Amino acid sequence: MQRYFTDQKLKTGDVVQLDATIAKHAIKVLRQDIGDRFELVDPTHHAYLAIIQQSSPLQVAIDEDITKKVELPLAVEVVCGVSKGDKSEWIVQKATELGADKIGFFNAQWGTARWPAERVVKKIARLQEIAKNAAEQSHRNQVPDVTMYAKLNQVGQTAEAKLVAYEESAKQGEHGALISALSPRPASLCVVFGPEGGLAPEELSVLTGQGFIAAGLGPRILRAETAPLYLLSAVSVLTELQATSI
Repeated sequence: MQRYFTDQKLKTGDVVQLDATIAKHAIKVLRQDIGDRFELVDPTHHAYLAIIQQSSPLQVAIDEDITKKVELPLAVEVVCGVSKGDKSEWIVQKATELGADKIGFFNAQWGTARWPAERVVKKIARLQEIAKNAAEQSHRNQVPDVTMYAKLNQVGQTAEAKLVAYEESAKQGEHGALISALSPRPASLCVVFGPEGGLAPEELSVLTGQGFIAAGLGPRILRAETAPLYLLSAVSVLTELQATSI
């Protein structure tokens, strides 16, 4: 069933008028009509079953609360060096599907691409829309925030646990930092990833000076767009599928 996010706070029994974007997709694209149903998620992260009462303008009756536990049990932020091409869009889409709470980007010293300051607002707006669409598709109860960090020292300021994915750590056989970061389970985790060219020593120094711990992500070399997805998948396994052992 189709899911949408609305800025309106909902409760069972309400009859609400929805915005033109939802109306266009539900009525024009999906060709729904009076009596048809879809799901709505409000700003409190509660999901409701909505029944169409009127198609133009689109009005729905809020039938029942159908909220389920679908979010990761800790807030995970992945922060990635800007990569070339459409890799940032791929990261946002897939990280949303895998449960990220927040997705950040930064212009890395060794990166092969950079976002000029004048393009950042438009770029982030585009990525935020991708996150919303992915959250709807994957039936999440919240849309991750997408942000751009001007400086690395702004990253992870409120995170309880902090890691930086570092290739040299993997080469040296480090494999326990992620497990340690999740035991006991923190309320929040921030993990930084370099771009295709990796992190410069100066960037690693800034991060470790802020409490980030260098971590390997297994014995294989991962692409810049693959590493954050590996991390989120591992967190899901360790905190959801194997929750009784954490």
